[in-house]
Amino acid sequence: MSVNFQIDQRVVYPCQGVGKILSIEDKKFKNETIPYYVIYLEVSDMMVMVPVAKAEELKIRAIVAQDVAQQALQVLGEDYEPIPSDWKQRYEMNLALSKKGSIIDNAIVVRALYHRSKVKELPIQERKLYDSTLKLLEDELSLSLGESKEAVDTMILARLNSHL
Repeated sequence: MSVNFQIDQRVVYPCQGVGKILSIEDKKFKNETIPYYVIYLEVSDMMVMVPVAKAEELKIRAIVAQDVAQQALQVLGEDYEPIPSDWKQRYEMNLALSKKGSIIDNAIVVRALYHRSKVKELPIQERKLYDSTLKLLEDELSLSLGESKEAVDTMILARLNSHL
């Protein structure tokens, strides 16, 4: 299955953020012409160029449908497994999950780190992972559900706090 995106399409670039395909440009490299997606990532105000052939390998994907977005919201409110108390082990586990790139995996990471932060303050690296994964989740849910980021933020917190 090859990934084919269109200009102006919104996409998710795992661990980077939600972006918009601005153009598809050909670049010469070693006597070969390679098509690239030019993606604008709003969260970091950055432009990235990704070879079209590498998009699938990098797990770049389209924004999920509304039903999948609703599933991710449900995951936030579900029971969860206690996570390791060793923060380095926990960080590696959550980082690996967020790199998989699915909205459901992002919801699991947010849920785990949110509840852990209620027990004890998160170390800096883990806090950054939580903040960036939460932002990615908010941005994608907002686009998928057609809701404002503020409304989505309220929904996320309501689901997370349904356990407290």
